[in-house]
Amino acid sequence: MRQKLFGTDGIRGLANQFPMTGEIAMAVGRAVAHVLFSNPKTVVRSSIPVGLKPLESSKPLRRAKIVIGKDTRLSGYMLEQALASGVCSMGADVIFIGPLPTPGVAFVTQSMRADAGVMISASHNPFEDNGIKIFTADGYKLPDELEAEIERIVLSQDVGSIRPTGNLVGKAYRIDDAHGRYLVFLKSLFPRDLDLLGMRIVLDCANGAGYKVAPLVFEELGAEVIKQGVSPDGLNINEQCGALHPDAIAGATVKFRADVGIALDGDGDRCMLCDENGEIVDGDQIMGLCAIQMAQEGTLKGNTVVATPMSNLGLELTLRQHGIAMVRAQVGDRYVVDTMRKNGFNFGGEQSGHIVFLDQSTTGDGIVAALKVLEAMRRTGKPLSELKKGIQLFPQAREDIRVSRREAFENVPAIAHEIASGQSQLGQSGRIFVRYSGTEPLARVLVEGENLAQIQEIARKIATSIQDHLS
Repeated sequence: MRQKLFGTDGIRGLANQFPMTGEIAMAVGRAVAHVLFSNPKTVVRSSIPVGLKPLESSKPLRRAKIVIGKDTRLSGYMLEQALASGVCSMGADVIFIGPLPTPGVAFVTQSMRADAGVMISASHNPFEDNGIKIFTADGYKLPDELEAEIERIVLSQDVGSIRPTGNLVGKAYRIDDAHGRYLVFLKSLFPRDLDLLGMRIVLDCANGAGYKVAPLVFEELGAEVIKQGVSPDGLNINEQCGALHPDAIAGATVKFRADVGIALDGDGDRCMLCDENGEIVDGDQIMGLCAIQMAQEGTLKGNTVVATPMSNLGLELTLRQHGIAMVRAQVGDRYVVDTMRKNGFNFGGEQSGHIVFLDQSTTGDGIVAALKVLEAMRRTGKPLSELKKGIQLFPQAREDIRVSRREAFENVPAIAHEIASGQSQLGQSGRIFVRYSGTEPLARVLVEGENLAQIQEIARKIATSIQDHLS
């Protein structure tokens, strides 16, 4: 099988094993610098191609700059240094900003007029994994064609001969106020005529990238914040906390009689909520209540929401009742954003909690999503339990199966039979969606329908068949 670096959300894998080694990270740094600054089609602002021109005494060299942020994983130290080494070896400069949510890295990349941004994170994966996400100068994730070119260069080592010397070698430096810049930006998104005074919030930062900035956002807007998951040690990111384990905030919200619970994932680009009764509010419900609020305010462009095949059919039907259309993009928030940009829409997201408000952010942002829900609560004077009532969801059964190889499901007769049999049982009142994860060696099964027992049995049979033939 051909070696491959990029999945649906950058490069990801077990840290210190291919593809997440220091050697690959350094090669990625070199490739990013080369691709973004030597191809005129990818340069957002004019710059001198790195490593190709000597200094001219009459004209200072405008050095390329790449922002590097990370989450709180132990392996982040190793990978950020390797990436920086690769970037500097091509004549570009590095700006270290330390732990900051993925959308914060995208924001800083834009605000500092940098030429690219890199986030070192494996998002919701356990601490032993890590990943690399790359942003262009405008704060958007790389399109497929640029990822393919970077992958080709890394695996072929095509830029090995380009080695600037002397004063053309890049340098690296650190800025200490990245959190403050991002904090000010986030607070500016909350309406000036509103505040969070008198509101009690349980906030779980998953011991991840948002552990510093997220509590400050809500506290400075006036809320009382009960903090969880804000003591990272390099090993405990996502461990029984955060958006992957929202039960932790559910229990605390009831215990402390809070108005809402907010759980971020390890890199802060998605969130899950719970209402004052401790009931979980997932990404579909967040999308639904925010879309309805935006439509009422006249700010939902095209009166359309962009979701993915993972989103609940109940969300689509609810939106339709409010005159809102829903289109489904490929799984992955970058594909949601791509569909939004191509069609002029400004709102979308995923059931997993990646929520994108394109007028405010270039990628999913868990803090922004939470602020938008809090704004809706303040505007309407309604608790979250009441706001989410209008989003009626169908029962779903999900199974994740670890696989050792990937083969088209329709090419494995036993698996194809179980999928067809299940869909036949559901008829028009349900659906089945089976796919491979783009970030982990998993097959994911989603079955949706009106009868919970029925869909659980269908999902179990499909999962068993996949395990028998592909594990």
